[in-house]
Formats: sequence, C-alpha cells, structure tokens
Amino acid sequence: MSASTTPLWGRTEQQDFRSRVRGCLLGGALGDALGAGVAGQGLDAIRETHGAGGLTDFVTVYGRRGAVTAATQLSLFTVDGLIRAQVRRDTGAWHPPTDVYRAHLRWAATQRDWGPDERRTDNGWLACEEWLYTRRDPERSCLTGFGDEVMGTLDKPRNPEARDASAVSRSAPFGLLVGWEPGLVFQLAVECAAQSHGHPTGYLSAGAHAVIVHGLARGESLDAAVQHALGQLTPRPGHQPVTDALQHALGAVRQGMPSPTRVESLGDGELADEALAIGVYCALVGEDVRHGLRLAVNHSGPSQATGAICGSLLGALHGETALPPGWLAELEGRATVLQLADDFSMEMTQGPALHSPALTTPAWLSRYPRG
Repeated sequence: MSASTTPLWGRTEQQDFRSRVRGCLLGGALGDALGAGVAGQGLDAIRETHGAGGLTDFVTVYGRRGAVTAATQLSLFTVDGLIRAQVRRDTGAWHPPTDVYRAHLRWAATQRDWGPDERRTDNGWLACEEWLYTRRDPERSCLTGFGDEVMGTLDKPRNPEARDASAVSRSAPFGLLVGWEPGLVFQLAVECAAQSHGHPTGYLSAGAHAVIVHGLARGESLDAAVQHALGQLTPRPGHQPVTDALQHALGAVRQGMPSPTRVESLGDGELADEALAIGVYCALVGEDVRHGLRLAVNHSGPSQATGAICGSLLGALHGETALPPGWLAELEGRATVLQLADDFSMEMTQGPALHSPALTTPAWLSRYPRG
C-alpha cells in the first residue's frame, strides 16, 4: 500500500479541511451520544417514552447526558492510529493497517484496565485519557477481534461471520485522508475492518462509508460521494448487499417526505449495510444536522451506530459550524475529540514541519510515538 500525492495546502484549504475534520469527528460523536439513549429500543417504545415525535434531545445514559459509546471510542483510536502511521513513514516501516490495529489494541486495554498504564512510554496521549476507561456496550466482535496480538487480514479475517455495524461506525476517519485516492481509502478501511469483522458485508460497508466521507471532505456533494462508493464496491466479491442497500437509500429519497417508517424500510440497522443505508438516507434528507440526526436515531435498532454514521457524514459535508452548539456543549469528551481532530489536521497538512528523517520534534513524538 502506498499513499498518493499529498495536495498543496494554502491557508484557506487548511481552514476548510480542519473544519471538515472537526465536523466529521464531532458530528459522529453527537449522533452516537444522541442514539445511545434509545439504542436497541423499538420505535413504539421510543414513542411511548418520548412522545409521537420520538427522541429529540440527549437523555441520561451511562450516568450523564451526552455520553458516547464504544463507536466514538473506537473512532478516536482509529484517528490516533492514522496519525501514528504518518509519523512512522520516516522510519521506512510504513504499514497503516498495523498502526491502526495497534491503536485498537490500546482501545481494548481501556475496556479491561482500571486506568492508564503510566509505565508505558509508547502509549501516547490518547491512551492516557482516563474518561475513556469505561465499557460502553462494545460489540463482542470488537472485543474478540482486538483481544490479542494476532491481526486479522483480508486473507485471514477475524470473526468471519461478523457483519454488525460497529466496523462501519468507526470507519469515517479513513475518509479524512483527502490526499489519498479513493481506491486506497477504500482498501485501507476494508483491511482494518477485517481485523474484527470478517464478513464481506461488514468490511465492505466500512470501505463504502470511508469513501463517502472522503468525497465530502474533498468538497463533493453527498450524492456524488455515494456514487464513488458504488464504483469502488462493484469489483469486490460479496458487494451486492452493500450496493443494494446504498441504492435503496438513494431511491428512498424520491419516495416522499422522510419519516421513521421510511427509515425502517431500509432495515433495522443491525447489519452493517442497513446501518450505512440509514445513515446515508438521513444525511441526504435531513434539513439540517439536528433534523438528520433525529431521523437517524428514531428507529428500532442500534441507534448509536446509525447516528454516528449520519453525524460523520453531515459533519464532513457542512463543517463544524453546522453542528448544534447546545448539543456540543453537553458532549462527553468534546475537548479530547477537538484536540485529536486538530492534531490530525496538523499532521496531514504540516507533517514535514513536525518530523522527517532529519527533523525530530520531541513533543509531537511524545504524543504520537513511532514505536
């Protein structure tokens, strides 16, 4: 795997990119946190509790409003792994799937340890964030996929039957590699998804999500970005369920006013292709971010995953300023998400000024060790 040519970054381009990175990561976290309050509940139960309009705001879950789930935790560690992959290019040992896998092993430690291991010198800063050391209903596929040092690959994937939505809901960060060609973005997302989700529906949905985010981060329309994802899917064995799901999402846009019933016609979101279709549909028809996210979580299924997918798309499309400030004010870990987003933006636009074979910036390498 090799990266494509890095784009030239002027000040305006850097500002736009940072806004989209922030929007994508914060938007995904907002959708995750909103959906966490009704995840797994049937639509009738949601309406019985929250009224005919369903859930419209954060509710208390995990002991607070605005709490995120494992979907956001994993997305953050994905970003950490991508930054480290860029930093490691200077060493000549560049293999992004390995760096992302190591990052997910650090996430796995947060699911079993009481707190950060301060004796470790290679953990970097994210693994030292104490608020991440809590279980937020991770799927078993993730716990087993990242349960040991044996990395799954496309030839030998982990959990060959796993096709739940947790790989696709963590795949948005791959799309923020705007200097890469779409095919490389798709391939990296697929390879990393196969580390925990070995069913083609699971890993191809992750690749499609990444390519859609990639198009949005490059300034394309959502419809055009979906078309690019369909183009990447077509040559892949086992693509048909994911291709059909995306085409159903596009078709549903033309079938009338959006509603929870129309969302549920795309599936319940338990499978990766259904969750992706719901997220894409709600992003396409949402009048704004708030409306889109409410549509994405008011259905019978894993609302945290569909909310995260929709939020990452809308955030990458519109940038951080389109996100509801009232929700942002309550979002758990917002400072961490912002810091990671800005570090990612700086690495991708100004990496050579931070590290190179002839240059060492100790503070940066302490945050993102090469080991």
